[in-house]
Amino acid sequence: MAAVSSIEWTEATWNPVTGCSKISSGCLHCYAERQARRLQAMGLKAYARGFEVAYHSSLLNLPLTWRRPRRIFVCSMSDLFHPQVPDDFIFQVFEIMVKAYWHNFQVLTKRSDRLAALAPHLPWPSHLWVGVTVESSDYLSRLDHLRQVPAAVRFVSLEPLLGPLPTLNLRGLDWVILGGESGPGARPLDRDWVTDVRDRCRKDAVPFFFKQWGGVQRKRQGRLLDGCEYSELPPKLTSGLSPRYGLFPQ
Repeated sequence: MAAVSSIEWTEATWNPVTGCSKISSGCLHCYAERQARRLQAMGLKAYARGFEVAYHSSLLNLPLTWRRPRRIFVCSMSDLFHPQVPDDFIFQVFEIMVKAYWHNFQVLTKRSDRLAALAPHLPWPSHLWVGVTVESSDYLSRLDHLRQVPAAVRFVSLEPLLGPLPTLNLRGLDWVILGGESGPGARPLDRDWVTDVRDRCRKDAVPFFFKQWGGVQRKRQGRLLDGCEYSELPPKLTSGLSPRYGLFPQ
């Protein structure tokens, strides 16, 4: 439910919500669904209903118990803005993120329309980052929703990238993550799609993080692009200080 993460662009995961439903083409081979089925088979109580949406009040305070600052991917096993998650529970999650000011929280959603609708009613401290997933040009409108959110760091996850993005506009974005699909049935990632995005990021001075080439054996494919490892982070990332709240607690 919460753990040190092997996801390259974060450090830990926190899952006050689990379960989801498919909304677009990038969901076809969902890693979270595969993992949820395994956890259900192992008898974990939180996954008794498999990948059905569930929210867990008992886990809300967990980040407050982690004293060492870290980057935390919120709801890696779900989508916080899924329509089955009540507004009140989303507000509670944000309340905890505000209190746990020594962490950087990374909220990522495909439900960008709901994000934009709720954004005026949510707090946006500088340690809370928000992003949307865009897997092909069919979903670039999610970036327009993201630009409406007054977050200090707005990012896009182009993962799994399933096609070229010739009209990608990086205006208002602070970070780009890109990766290929992995696991059974993984769809291929074209090198030209990757280099085009990287070059756009260079031109617009947007940090670029290349997560993986993907494939059935993603570790073997690695994450080098033209012999380089791209692990750039947003420039607003702080170390030891919170711009809004001061020193991290000891």
